[in-house]
Amino acid sequence: MRRVEGGVVRPGWEAEVEAQGLVYNRTHLPGGEVRSYWREGPFYDFTSAEVARLEGWVAQLFEMCVAAGDHVVEHDLFDRMGIPLIARSGIRTTWETEPPSVYGRFDLRYDGSGPPRLLEFNADTPTGLVESAVTQWNWHLFTGQGRDQWNALHEKLVAAWQRNLTRWERRTGVRPRVHLAWTSEETSGEDRMTVAYLMDTVVQAGYEAVELVVEDIALDDGDGRFYDPQGRHLDVVFKLYPWEWLIEDEFGAAVLADAARPGGTTWVEPVYKMLWSTKALLPVLWRLFGGDPVLSPLLLPAYFADEMPSSWRDYVRKPLWGREGANVEIVRDGQVVTAMPGRYGTEGFVVQELAELPDFAGVDGPHHPVLGAWVVDGEPAGLGIRESDGLITDNLSFFVPHTIDHSGR
Repeated sequence: MRRVEGGVVRPGWEAEVEAQGLVYNRTHLPGGEVRSYWREGPFYDFTSAEVARLEGWVAQLFEMCVAAGDHVVEHDLFDRMGIPLIARSGIRTTWETEPPSVYGRFDLRYDGSGPPRLLEFNADTPTGLVESAVTQWNWHLFTGQGRDQWNALHEKLVAAWQRNLTRWERRTGVRPRVHLAWTSEETSGEDRMTVAYLMDTVVQAGYEAVELVVEDIALDDGDGRFYDPQGRHLDVVFKLYPWEWLIEDEFGAAVLADAARPGGTTWVEPVYKMLWSTKALLPVLWRLFGGDPVLSPLLLPAYFADEMPSSWRDYVRKPLWGREGANVEIVRDGQVVTAMPGRYGTEGFVVQELAELPDFAGVDGPHHPVLGAWVVDGEPAGLGIRESDGLITDNLSFFVPHTIDHSGR
C-alpha cells in the first residue's frame, strides 16, 4: 500500500464527478471555506496479492460478526448492548429468518503491513457508496492508472437484489415493488444520490424501484400498514434511515408490529443490523476472539467503558450509536487530547485501544487513511478510502481513489 501523488488530473473533473452523482462534492468548512471532498490527482495503490489478502480478512471479519450476533441473541445480551426493549423481538425474529439484507461497510486501520484492524462496522446505513462504486471506477477508466481496482460493487449489488428479492417473492407469492427512502433532513444530497444509485441496481435486478422520502411514508390507522403518497402498499423498503432513530419515532412501534405480521412491510436493512451497527459490537468481538492467535490480530482490544482495564492510559472512547466521528475522544496518557462535538453518548460508551491511523504524509501535510471495505450479501465487494488531516475521520474528510498494480510501483 502506498500513496501516489502527481497522478493524472482530468480537465473539468469537478463538473464530471458531480454529473456522475457526487453532487455533495463541495464541503463547506466551519470558517466558510469550500473545498472538494473528492481528491483528484493522488491515489492509493495496492498489489493484487495485497488485495487478495484483504478480501480474505474482510470475509473473516464478517464471519466473526455473525458469530457475535449469535452470541448476543443466545445469551440475551441486549441490555448490555444498549438495544431498546422494543426492538428485541424483531431482532430475534429477523436474525433467525434472514430477510433481505444487501450491504455494509467495515472501517479498517491498515498501513500495508500485517492484517487490518477493525475500527467499526457500518452495517445499517453506510454511505460513501456512490464515490466507491461509480466515481472512482470512472476515474480509473478515464485515467488508465493501475491495472485494476478492487471494485465489484455494482455487479454484486445487482446480484444481491436478485437473490434476496427472488427469495422474498417465492416466500410471499407477491412480486415486490421496492421503495427506496431517504430523509429530507439530510440536505447535502448524499442520501438522495445513494438512493438513486441503489434504485438503478434494483431496476437492473429486474424489479420496480420507487424513490420515497421517509417523511412521506403513511401509516393507515385502519389496517396498521404502511403506504406511499400514491396509496401503494410498501412491500419492501430500503431505508437510508438508521434503526436507532426509526424505533424512537412516533411510528416506530407500528413499524415493528407491522413487520412481524404476514404481508407486512419488509425493511432493508433488517432490524437485526442493530446488533452490528452499535459500537457495542466491538467489546463483544474482543470477548469472543481476543484470545484467538489467528483472529485477534484483526481486532483492537475493546471494552464497555465501565469494564475498561484500570491500567489503560491510551484509548479511544466511542458512543454506542455515534456517526461520522461525533463525540469520539482520543485519550493519551490518561488525558483527552482530541474530542469531537456531537449529540451522542447518553446511550453509553465503549473504549478501544488507541491505534493511531497511519500517516502517508505528502507535500500538503499529513494524510490519515481509513479503508472502507464493502460487503455485499455477506461477501467482500470493494474498497473506498477516506483520509483526514487529523486522527478522527469525520464529515470533513476526503475521498481518495485507489488502484491495483500501478505501473509506477
